[in-house]
Amino acid sequence: MTASPVRTELHGHVLVVTIDRYRRRNAVDRATADGLDAAFNRLDDDPDLWCGVLTGADGVFSAGSDLTAGGDYVTERGGEYGLVRRDRTTPLIAAVEGLALGGGLELALACDMVVAARDARFGLPEVTIGLVPTCGALFRGPRALPHNVARELILTGDPISAPRAHELGLVNRLTEPGEALAGALALAERVCRNAPVAVRECLAATQRAIGPDDEGWAATDHAAATIRASDDAAEGVRAFLEKRPPVWTGR
Repeated sequence: MTASPVRTELHGHVLVVTIDRYRRRNAVDRATADGLDAAFNRLDDDPDLWCGVLTGADGVFSAGSDLTAGGDYVTERGGEYGLVRRDRTTPLIAAVEGLALGGGLELALACDMVVAARDARFGLPEVTIGLVPTCGALFRGPRALPHNVARELILTGDPISAPRAHELGLVNRLTEPGEALAGALALAERVCRNAPVAVRECLAATQRAIGPDDEGWAATDHAAATIRASDDAAEGVRAFLEKRPPVWTGR
């Protein structure tokens, strides 16, 4: 039998959700998206769960979408990866070790707080293979970071370090390498010392204050549709899979 690509573990009132596809750098495919969706359904629906932690196995948070999945990682309740379009009511903390790239960073941006190891890196490399971030980074990135920094991540594809992300406000707490999960659990346990109903209502209020994501998703969908019709997108993915430099045409 194939091992599940998503593991869950209870720590009191905290549910830890772990992506476990380390041979694929914890990239998300259909089975992983379904596992994440089930885990987050449990987190939202069980009144005895007061906080969640999302992490990746074997020192990597996530490299984002598995390109061999062909975009098949959308779930009915959570949207992409079972999380990024979810209407959540329970706080969720990302515990980041190693790489959080592309959709991996978008998973972290979909969480409420981020704890990261000092040697972790955050990036959006989609433009380097002729694609665009489609899971929220085009509008959540500028919310979480200064606009110019968000543009740099999106337009260059170059990653930033966890200390830099902490300095800019994307990361709440830094830990030593290998201790991000422990740091996230400590933060989750601090949240759980408070009244769960009050925490849920505060989370809902802050989400309403930020405003709906409708315009951000519409702009993202427009960009993605334009890219899908381009020669560069096909060339970028083909070059990536063939492990060679892409030859861009600008069309």
